[in-house]
Amino acid sequence: MKRPSSAAREAAEMLAIQALSFIAEEPARLNAFLSASGLALGRLRESASDPGFLAGVLDHMLADESLLMAFADSAAVDPADIARAKGALGGRWERDIP
Repeated sequence: MKRPSSAAREAAEMLAIQALSFIAEEPARLNAFLSASGLALGRLRESASDPGFLAGVLDHMLADESLLMAFADSAAVDPADIARAKGALGGRWERDIP
């Protein structure tokens, strides 16, 4: 797999931040995310600048089909775009493969 372009990576980060905002809009979704990630609420904003964390946000979303579909509908994106964005943030690149 080739390394994602900087534009693709930036677009993926923006989608992941949008997904995190969607999760944070509803207390039940936010609590489920915090519980699954083990992250304290006070560290959420700080963590949002880490591409690995953003990949985790998308992983969380991809693991819950109802959450995935609700976000995709809300953001008017294809759910496959979310999977591609996760790959751009956390996928393996050719140089990472031994």
